[in-house]
Amino acid sequence: MTFTDLTALLPIVVLATTSVALMLVIALRRSHALTAGVALAGLGAAFVSIFGAWPAAPRQVTPLLVMDGYALFYAGLFLATTFGVVLLANDYLKRHEGYHEEFYVLLLLAALGATVLAASNHFASFFLGLELLSVSLYGLIAYVQDSERNLEAGVKYLILAGASAAFLLFGMALVYADQGTMAFDQIAWATNSPTVLLLGGMAMMIVGLGFKLAVVPFHLWTPDVYEGAPAPVTATLATVSKGGVFALLLRLFAGVDLGSYPSLFAVFGLIAVASMLIGNLLALRQSNVKRILAYSSIAHLGYLLVAFLAGGELATTAVTFYLVAYFVTTLSAFGVLIVLSGGERDADALDDYSGLFWRRPWLAAVLVASFFSLAGIPLTSGFVAKFYVLTAGVGSALWWLVIILVVGSAIGLYYYLRIIVVMYQRSIQPGAEAATAPAVSKAAVMVLAVLIGLLVWLGVYPAPLLDLIRATLGSLV
Repeated sequence: MTFTDLTALLPIVVLATTSVALMLVIALRRSHALTAGVALAGLGAAFVSIFGAWPAAPRQVTPLLVMDGYALFYAGLFLATTFGVVLLANDYLKRHEGYHEEFYVLLLLAALGATVLAASNHFASFFLGLELLSVSLYGLIAYVQDSERNLEAGVKYLILAGASAAFLLFGMALVYADQGTMAFDQIAWATNSPTVLLLGGMAMMIVGLGFKLAVVPFHLWTPDVYEGAPAPVTATLATVSKGGVFALLLRLFAGVDLGSYPSLFAVFGLIAVASMLIGNLLALRQSNVKRILAYSSIAHLGYLLVAFLAGGELATTAVTFYLVAYFVTTLSAFGVLIVLSGGERDADALDDYSGLFWRRPWLAAVLVASFFSLAGIPLTSGFVAKFYVLTAGVGSALWWLVIILVVGSAIGLYYYLRIIVVMYQRSIQPGAEAATAPAVSKAAVMVLAVLIGLLVWLGVYPAPLLDLIRATLGSLV
């Protein structure tokens, strides 16, 4: 490996080194504040190292990884999101008993796994990155041991993720048996006469990827795990985990016109339709905010698949912008949930938000802006993101998918407004619960302020981000 290769790998190297350094710090001295500080410093250094790696990109580092603008962009997105989660989780963990230091090691390893996925160009690195992400999530979901729901969610995710990994591995083996290669850019997905091995391999890989993305019909674990996991972990699961897998999906089928492969197009199309409809319809019946956001995430992955199926440069730009907007919006919503959560349980019941406007008006404003963005209301990042997805779908004449997307978005507006109405109800006296509600730290206020600033800025003036996306994704499309 040359010096240029190491330069291109700087974000991954810094993140991996920080994870090891954290373990050594914990072995020498247990200190929650010290561990959180080292984690934040490592994430900041890894983010800054992206600018050092940029001149070396694009660079093929062994047959496994491609460090190009695409990989570096997503690395920056994952690192920035994890930085925000660490700041929000710091106070959250203080309200729970037990040791908290290992939480940050697992969180950094999850970000490392997602970053490897975005840079993967080979089945071997694909699986290594996915398992690094998944194994970290096993521990994170069940980390808070004073709750039975956490342990139950961790066991469910462990069992189902293990089963999906088996499907994924078997699918990779069948594709390799047919194609004779494990490199993404050498696999002929769109062929006029696909063999039984290739079709079977693709089907099994779609099952494995579908579980990680939590799309219908592989979504059944999502509401239970979202509800049972600690709030900061749920935020990571909804953003970094799904973003890493979708970034991998884009690279896996880069340059492939899915329309020329009817069977593959039909499968992804049916998954998109089912996710958009079932995700939104099941959310209508929920009274738990985490479960509502879980079903909402299923629907949003369906929206993303519409742009994915459209193909082309506009579709790739639309997917990436949508993911950035979704990360900002979802982390904003979960950020409010995190700061409102006490030591006994997370603030995930609708009753926890009754009259929130009269108790914490600024938190209610953040949550309203987040829900408006998720619903695609103008002047928010979610509106621009959905507009680009619709434009990509219309440009490729995917009319049936576009119609389902519009219908699903209209359904989603109802359950977002339902929570907003609860927040503005005067069912309690102003300030009645102010004494019992957790104090909000300056770090959490800073994170939420930055997120809302980005949410509005991307909805009003998205041009700089779109220009950056087009510049960085040129090597992919």
